[in-house]
Amino acid sequence: MIEFDNPFHDYGPLLVFGGPYSNVDATRAMRAEAQRLGIPPGRVICTGDVVAYCADPELTVGLIRDWGIRVIAGNCEEQLAIGGADCGCGFEEGSACDLLAKGWYPYANARISDASRTWMKQLPPRLRFAFADVSFLVVHGGVAQTNKFIFASETAALAEELQAARTDVVIAGHAGLPFVAKVGNQLWFNPGVIGMPANDGTTDVWFGLITPAADGLQFETRRLAYDHQHAAASLRRSGHANGYARTLLTGLWPSLDILPATERASTAKRLRQRTLKRTLPVPKLTMAV
Repeated sequence: MIEFDNPFHDYGPLLVFGGPYSNVDATRAMRAEAQRLGIPPGRVICTGDVVAYCADPELTVGLIRDWGIRVIAGNCEEQLAIGGADCGCGFEEGSACDLLAKGWYPYANARISDASRTWMKQLPPRLRFAFADVSFLVVHGGVAQTNKFIFASETAALAEELQAARTDVVIAGHAGLPFVAKVGNQLWFNPGVIGMPANDGTTDVWFGLITPAADGLQFETRRLAYDHQHAAASLRRSGHANGYARTLLTGLWPSLDILPATERASTAKRLRQRTLKRTLPVPKLTMAV
């Protein structure tokens, strides 16, 4: 195991989140919340897709880099790093999501600096660390497929992914909806994304906390309020993704193409913050790529 230069030296909480999505307002709010919670940059993990739908791709990259947190590459980073022709999200050709991507991806691709592309090329595709005799793997989408969507209702897919992960806990992003699911002795934790709301009819975005306790680890999904009106106004002024600008104001996605039936049926239903506790001893933490 290759340790980072600055591994975790205490038992404080980890803050995890996905998908800033070029939403600099939400990213600023996330950074402020981490500071409020007393969580330093070295204990913050982003599951990728720093750049996507919203108005400020370069500003958002700059804020994430300046923050100094741990970031893995999402499919958007993989594509933007090489100036790819599309986002690599895996949307079905001709679907609503695919058509929407033809608006926001060229906008983002034209506004990312060479320095940001170089940074994206250097991001690791995954992150492994051991905490309290428990092994963790951080991925963007699936264990072997960066752009694979995994949702809470897909129990067979979750079991298959966790078996392939060969780890106790997987932290993942990409799907855009927060959830924590236990399969046997393994756990899949998607903290949600901060760049877009979770299709539940509220404008809040989502992040996660992993908090050590005397007898184990606690996994939480948490809401985050931010200046969504300013973010939506910026997106409308850019003119490249009005469907997503409406999403920032309504909390409803412009397309449900990627959602399984269960998640689609939950559209506009307010999500609850969730907590799951795993009992275990709590010794020292190390981290590796």
